[in-house]
Amino acid sequence: MTGHKVLVLVDGSSYLYRAFHAMPNLNNSRNEPTGAVYGVVNMLRRLLKDHDTQHIAVVFDAPGKTFRDDLYPAYKANRSAMPDPLREQIPILHDTIRALGLPLLMIEGVEADDVIGTLAQAAHRAGMQALISTGDKDMAQLVNQGIEIVDTMKDVRYDREKIVEKFGVPPERIVEYLALIGDTSDNIPGVSGVGPKTAAKWLNEYGSLDQLVAHAADIPGKAGENLRNGLAVLPLSRELATIRCDVPLDVTPAGLTRTEPNVAALRDLFRRLEFKTWLAELGGASAPLPAAASAHYQTIWTEAELDAWIARLKKAELYAVDTETTDLDVMNAEIVGLSFTDRAGEGAYLPVAHRYPDAPAQLDRDTVLRKLKPLLEDKHPRKVGQNLKYDLNVLANYGIALAGIAHDTMLESYVLDSTASRHDMDSLALKYLGHKTIHYEDVTGKGKAQINFSEVPIDQAARYAAEDADITLRLHEHLGPRLDAIPSLAKLYREIELPLVPVLAHMEREGVKIDASMLRAQSSELARKMLTLEQEAHQLAGQTFNMASPMQIQEILFGKLKLPVLKKTPKGQPSTAEEVLAELALDYPLPRVILDHRSIAKLKSTYADKLPEMVNARTGRVHTSYHQAVAATGRLSSSDPNLQNIPVRTEEGRRIRQAFVPESGFKIVSADYSQIELRIMAHLSQDAGLLKAFASGEDIHRATAAEVFGFTPEQVTDDQRRSAKAINFGLIYGMSAFGLAQQLKIERAAAQQYIDLYFARYPGVKAFMDRTRAQAHEDGYVETVFGRRLYLPEINVSNQNRRQYAERTAINAPMQGTAADLIKLAMIAVDRWLRAERPPVRMIMQVHDELVFEVREDFVEQAKKEIQKHMTGVASLAVPLVVDIGVGDNWDQAH
Repeated sequence: MTGHKVLVLVDGSSYLYRAFHAMPNLNNSRNEPTGAVYGVVNMLRRLLKDHDTQHIAVVFDAPGKTFRDDLYPAYKANRSAMPDPLREQIPILHDTIRALGLPLLMIEGVEADDVIGTLAQAAHRAGMQALISTGDKDMAQLVNQGIEIVDTMKDVRYDREKIVEKFGVPPERIVEYLALIGDTSDNIPGVSGVGPKTAAKWLNEYGSLDQLVAHAADIPGKAGENLRNGLAVLPLSRELATIRCDVPLDVTPAGLTRTEPNVAALRDLFRRLEFKTWLAELGGASAPLPAAASAHYQTIWTEAELDAWIARLKKAELYAVDTETTDLDVMNAEIVGLSFTDRAGEGAYLPVAHRYPDAPAQLDRDTVLRKLKPLLEDKHPRKVGQNLKYDLNVLANYGIALAGIAHDTMLESYVLDSTASRHDMDSLALKYLGHKTIHYEDVTGKGKAQINFSEVPIDQAARYAAEDADITLRLHEHLGPRLDAIPSLAKLYREIELPLVPVLAHMEREGVKIDASMLRAQSSELARKMLTLEQEAHQLAGQTFNMASPMQIQEILFGKLKLPVLKKTPKGQPSTAEEVLAELALDYPLPRVILDHRSIAKLKSTYADKLPEMVNARTGRVHTSYHQAVAATGRLSSSDPNLQNIPVRTEEGRRIRQAFVPESGFKIVSADYSQIELRIMAHLSQDAGLLKAFASGEDIHRATAAEVFGFTPEQVTDDQRRSAKAINFGLIYGMSAFGLAQQLKIERAAAQQYIDLYFARYPGVKAFMDRTRAQAHEDGYVETVFGRRLYLPEINVSNQNRRQYAERTAINAPMQGTAADLIKLAMIAVDRWLRAERPPVRMIMQVHDELVFEVREDFVEQAKKEIQKHMTGVASLAVPLVVDIGVGDNWDQAH
């Protein structure tokens, strides 16, 4: 569909939401949100490049109600209010679209779908082809020989055949299909319990919705019962799902034509939005980098070509490097190829182990790595990569110690804005460079059909891999200056995040030994406990039910036992989420038993059963993966296995920890920062009472209880200390009087009195909280002691609940973030000692505020002194840093 006879109809409302959620935290230097504008314009640019037509319209929903609201007042009632950062961008987005020379339509009383449907049908009648660009499934009903849909985000085009393939029914049955399944986002009722497969099956079997209704009495089982119960709402559901194609319009398809862009207006808009690459294209800044599509990539086939690249890279100031492998598990990954570049728009791929029928001859991997080793192990030239920890570990499998790590684009993005949802290269390329990369699945396929990268044809692999190196270098050239413009973040990046990369890589390679036989025995024990809990639950319920079925739990708790409904799912059903069950468990026994069963089932499946299977055959140890760029606060996370979530307060969780053991002749040593977040609170608030309590080494919770309740520390009871501890930690996490009352099982007024007394005794804490909230509202972010910024996108939204949550986060984030920075600095300091002196000590795990070591038995006392010295010496706060150290024959004993 190209040329003057094509009308392209853009679903602007669909573009708007998809763009916003793809890059919700993109802001300019004035902290104005720009992600939705950037995303929509980027999609429009790509659409116009792919479909060069003069006839086009961008259609948005107009504000206000539509005829569907009159039909059904609950229409779209489930939808939450539009986020303020999105609403703020709509006027400037409309201005940008008009400046691009594109017709923009908004018709009151109907939706964008109806305007698009009307124009598509009119174009078809006028002999034009219509191409609808949308991600909305409702539009499938419009497809016919003259009307197709293109989804630019997924790069998929839908004709009649594709619609049948996707939905299981042809376009003329889509309305009936939607009427049956309903739509939770639009709150279209549908038939309860009927999903896409059932709807498609019925419509194909009976031919139409009318025929299905006529035979409703013949359909057996629960599905038939649901259908018969839903017959009354089907006409309404069908009408709500039907796109109108008769909207009165003042424009015709032929009259919707592009005009020349208003370059002056675009220049002003892009300058305000800080879209520098597009501004450069308009002559408003320096020339942009070459488009990735026109990049020059080389495949290296001969030693002479490899030697030429090595000589070139030796002369570079900085070059990007990336490895392609057989496995995401670094301990098992084998190198398939390497890519590198020292110049944007260029790159090379060096295949060494592609194995498929008729694969061309490649350079020998051992020979290649022997040639590359001096270059990769030299500190100069410097290297940049995307998630270089992975490449560092992969190269270590071949005896290559990657040196000269100067930059990591994943970490540059993360330090600039840790609240951004994704820091992978594909997302960053789209967000910052406006470039859609070749994705891994594009060359390997997906799901069961996915092939190993070693089986990817080299011509495809080369383009993908060389682009990775090229885009990585481009990203650094974009992100580096932005980072340098904020000195506190640049320092955090250089002194904490980058130096931590090799430390984490080394810890991952060290791994941890586990006692598999102990875990297998515990698995059997947990299975017995689950059975006991299941029997208890069935007795409390008065019947048997599936403990893993939210639907059956819902029916028991709220249908049979009539427990109060505290929260509903998006579909309007009573929620059985963990926080709901926890609240119900305060008053009813069955929810507590269900929670206990869930907890034990998770321990069994995630740890007792899975850990023995994760032991590496070569090392005999379990090797987790640590992630720097996930948690917004700066904390590390881990996966395969997740070490952060093993409970320490339950007997079952401690039993799991008992299976983490040292090698023969070694001990487990655990070093844990004591009450670190409270100490950071004292430092940040400078409250005299807290500073005094920590300086004198008092029991902080007992000291708080004495202050709040007006006793001497010796007079404080255990219950009063427990209450003070709840207040100390509760305030850090923004707990309200209601939350404190629930935790202490006291009246809300009494809890409020406790909080008021606390603030009266510790006025510095109250002043700090007030000051932090005000700063967060003004700046849109808060900072840790070390300058890490934690952005709060919803701190100024109109929705009270979301705003208050952001305010609570603003209080807690500086403490959690500073604690994260401290443990990272501690890891760097301890690792420096380990590398310098090579003692019989391995740093094997990091969990929250704790470092875990494997230490030779005769070196334990000396190791304890060194570890304590390095961990307490990483920062000088207004209160002492205290490290508790334990020793044992397993992790539980040592903790």
